Amino acid sequence: MDLPVNICAVGCICAAGKDSRACFDTMLHGDVRPTFKPGFSYDQPMSSPVFAVKQEWIKRQEQNPPLTETIKLLFQAADEALAQAGLTPQKLGGLKVGSCIGSSTGASLNFMPFYQQWREEKEPDLKIIESYLSCNPAAAVAERYALNGPVQTVTNACSSGTDAIGIGSSWIRQGLCDLVIAGGADALSGISYTGFSRLMITSPERCRPFDKDRQGLNLGEGAATVILAGEKAMQELQLNSMAKVMGYGTCCDAHHLTAPHPEGSGLKQAIKDALQRSGITASDIGFINVHGTGTENNDRIEGQVISDLFPRTTFTGIKGFTGHTLGAAGAIEAVMTVMSLKHGLLMPTSGFREASAESNAIPVTAKSSIKAEYALSDSLAFGGNNSALVFKKGAA
Repeated sequence: MDLPVNICAVGCICAAGKDSRACFDTMLHGDVRPTFKPGFSYDQPMSSPVFAVKQEWIKRQEQNPPLTETIKLLFQAADEALAQAGLTPQKLGGLKVGSCIGSSTGASLNFMPFYQQWREEKEPDLKIIESYLSCNPAAAVAERYALNGPVQTVTNACSSGTDAIGIGSSWIRQGLCDLVIAGGADALSGISYTGFSRLMITSPERCRPFDKDRQGLNLGEGAATVILAGEKAMQELQLNSMAKVMGYGTCCDAHHLTAPHPEGSGLKQAIKDALQRSGITASDIGFINVHGTGTENNDRIEGQVISDLFPRTTFTGIKGFTGHTLGAAGAIEAVMTVMSLKHGLLMPTSGFREASAESNAIPVTAKSSIKAEYALSDSLAFGGNNSALVFKKGAA
């Protein structure tokens, strides 16, 4: 059984809002529609709208070389979490603080103008390459806040954000860190957009997770972070616990490059491991924030796993508000899971209307009050990786 790790603050920015509270409120009371982002390339046989962050929400951050869009989003989420916890540079200076950030595309896939000019035998500006060299997500966070703990960027595709929080929690448990800034970040990329389009799993309209008329996913962008803390740091800094990370499980079934195992074996094992390390059973889980992409493979297999392991447990999916934010998805979903535990409110599954005839997996369709002590958030990823986190509600 793992020792609990405190989450003392969170930060988030995505298409649903410019901070964690705005995102949560939108998911409870509002709506988000995917759009065709100005200036973004949609040169594909079938165009799919995206969940883009409004530019006016992103704070201007001057730096030379210039920051990538992914790092701008990440810094904003980290700034919010640190401010929420009241952690100033002076307070961080005397502590061992780690940085563990998940990202699928990171800073590496937005160089198309550079490549195009290079192929045309022109002399492209090297600033974009310099930006890439200084924008490793976890290293950028460590440098920005002058952290002196371990630094790791996790690139496990769409489970990266979940894995980063799980790994960061293990650093606290092992006594490697007093605090850890953990989470995920990804900006929209023309290359990833093209890749998902060529896989024919994008939707020409708003995604509909678990709905009988689902046509695929919409890509999105965003970032989310949590501040993880051990008990000693909590006491010394007089921090409040929003929630606790009770257990983490990860399992790669290596079934297929882009498709999960048809029986969900890897996801089942990851969830079972997370539960075992939490010291609880499936019946203790009050609700689940699922991966829920809106693709045929994901919804069918994830729905079957949920039905098998949690036949009477409420679940929701938030990608109808955020789009699929790739490496940021698990982190955003973790933050919203913590918010739901804290406030006793669960958001509906945006886009869902009616389950298919063969499915027993029916998500929440309206905002609801919940009395849950424990919650689960899970992620599936290309390459067969599956991850899960169990959270416990913090002290009132």
